Amino acid sequence: MVFYQVAGPAEGVENGRLPRYFRVDRSAPISYVRRMTIRPIITIPDPVLREVCAPIVTVDDDVRKLADDMLETMYDAPGIGLAASQIGLLQRIFVLDVAKEDAPKEPMVFINPKIVWSSEDLSVYQEGCLSIPDYYEEVERPAEVTVQFLNREGAEQEIKADGLLATCIQHELDHLNGKLFIDYLSKLKRERVVKKFTKQAKLAGKL
Repeated sequence: MVFYQVAGPAEGVENGRLPRYFRVDRSAPISYVRRMTIRPIITIPDPVLREVCAPIVTVDDDVRKLADDMLETMYDAPGIGLAASQIGLLQRIFVLDVAKEDAPKEPMVFINPKIVWSSEDLSVYQEGCLSIPDYYEEVERPAEVTVQFLNREGAEQEIKADGLLATCIQHELDHLNGKLFIDYLSKLKRERVVKKFTKQAKLAGKL
């Protein structure tokens, strides 16, 4: 599924009106039409989800396009976080938006993220994953983290996060290291989940 994001005037736009299949980015300063693709999300037991992602060397237009596609895919799912490995790309980038449902979107892009500090205090959130659909379990993680990363423009950033944002950052960073939230569960629970999704994959002809 493909959407088109319009930034500024574009061909086919008459009287300030756009066809319904256009989405408008009014903050963009230049005039062009940017194609945004919703990408397929892979699920367990796909082995790609267990691979370690490689650092991104240069933040260029291709990486920004990837970030935009990932955000569009995440919103469409819908979800609040998505790592590149979940769409089959082994690159160290993930996207997040933990804004409340009735609030404006607050998309965040994390490139080559690294947690440089974690609190001793822990918190528990019920976590889910777009690669393990419709399955949720409580997971305990550090309540606060400090993370360094590059943003969508390639600028160095550092933020201290707590609450849901801290949990999501840790969850998505785990993806980049080939780790899933079910790895924090008991062996019995983990094996049950993997068995269930392996059976579904076989029935769907994916294995």
